[in-house]
Amino acid sequence: MSLDLTVIIPIYNEEINISILYDRLKKVVSDISVSHEFIFINDGSWDNSMKLIRELVEMDSAVRFINFSRNFGHQIAVTAGIDASKGNAVVIIDADLQDPPEVITEMYHKMQEGFQVVYARRKSRAGESFFKKFTAKLFYRILAKITSIKIPVDTGDFRIMDRKIVDVLKDMPEQQKYLRGQIAWVGFKQTYVLYDRDERFAGETGYTYKKMIRLALDGITSFSNLPLKFATMTGFFVSGITFLLSLYALYARFISKDYVPGWTSLILAVLFIGGVQLISIGIIGEYMSRMSANVRKRPLYVVDDTNV
Repeated sequence: MSLDLTVIIPIYNEEINISILYDRLKKVVSDISVSHEFIFINDGSWDNSMKLIRELVEMDSAVRFINFSRNFGHQIAVTAGIDASKGNAVVIIDADLQDPPEVITEMYHKMQEGFQVVYARRKSRAGESFFKKFTAKLFYRILAKITSIKIPVDTGDFRIMDRKIVDVLKDMPEQQKYLRGQIAWVGFKQTYVLYDRDERFAGETGYTYKKMIRLALDGITSFSNLPLKFATMTGFFVSGITFLLSLYALYARFISKDYVPGWTSLILAVLFIGGVQLISIGIIGEYMSRMSANVRKRPLYVVDDTNV
């Protein structure tokens, strides 16, 4: 049965926020009067999140759940929700209440104007450190410069999508998911609404700096080949410097006679070239690793239990 709206909520240790989020979402769907479903994806939580989700299932037939066998990561959890969604429009929202559910109303109405994607663009970000804000802002702008597609800046995964977009995403099975890049790549008419991002309501974020770095690498390697070009350009640059140093060494040895015998210059040159080679091999290795993961064709996630 087709529904008007699906709301996808990835869950990782969010027991404090689940009930509050559910109540706010129910008010939103009531205000816009749509048939709906909420899909909670439990991504290996070790707290009482799954227990609370099952209680919601008993109360409300519109609540669905997917319980993973272990933690597979935020992007994979969202992907599982996309795979299971039945709504003509699909919303992605995190459970930490930093993204106010009430913004869905504005995004939904904006979508009725003929847009296939409406994403939420942050005007401000409460409760986050200067370092996190700075690095996030820098990353989004660098990514926008080096990719061949226009990935919106100052946005996360909080957005609403038409069923057309969802169907295309389901045919994009790569292992290293960067959904906001994939959605931008799909195209169609896209726009945004501005909002103020709240401080996390309760609990601790599951997005550590390590996970954010991994997501950044996935975004860069999935949508840009600039790192490979950088390795090539650096190789040419080092070769040029080496050639000039060779000319200088010949001049100093046979013409000016102004040289000091020793290994210092040789060692420095070897270390410099060796460092460049290791960096280049590492960059190539990142791409090769991602290609290898996709060739193996393992399932993106393993479901332990579900009512979808």
